[in-house]
Amino acid sequence: MTDSGLENAFELVVFATSILPSTRRSACQLTSLHLEFAKPANMLRTPASSLLRKSLVRSAPAAASRASSTAISNPTLKNIEKRWEGMPPQEQAELWMSLRDRMKGSWIDLTLQEKKAAYWIAFGPHGPRTVDPPGSGARVAWGVAVGLGVSLAIFAIIRSFAKPAPITMTKEWQEASNERLIAQKADPITGISSEGYKGKGMVQSAPKGN
Repeated sequence: MTDSGLENAFELVVFATSILPSTRRSACQLTSLHLEFAKPANMLRTPASSLLRKSLVRSAPAAASRASSTAISNPTLKNIEKRWEGMPPQEQAELWMSLRDRMKGSWIDLTLQEKKAAYWIAFGPHGPRTVDPPGSGARVAWGVAVGLGVSLAIFAIIRSFAKPAPITMTKEWQEASNERLIAQKADPITGISSEGYKGKGMVQSAPKGN
């Protein structure tokens, strides 16, 4: 890049500095211009490029300083409690960045509306901190109770269509199985045929009809 090209770039940046609004966005734009023009293609430093670099470095903090010293208009902050959740995310971010820039300076310079808006955005009952409406607990309890009732009803209906228990699950059948095992001397060491056995053996069901 020649010296004449750098001079044209310098004039462009000076013009942009004079017309860009005093917001955080202007500082970012000036920084991007600095990255674009402050490094020549051949990476050689010339007196003109050094002058341009120093000018841009000085202009970015100045833009941020102007942003922090300019109060946000009251119409922008009016009824922020009611308007916040209805604002587009981009507008919310821009407003919060403006308030953050203002809070970087002296808080004595903040207007009452700015203090209220900053507190509401940081700690107000919106988003994850939204307060549940009255009666929410009762609706949740009723929902759980209805869900349990429906589940029990479905279980009872399915159970009513089930087949009866097999005959081998009756106490009489299991007692007969014990007698047969004793007659066959099954498990004579520790099992049902052992001496002094007091266990139930195969019996595990209630008597028939219970």
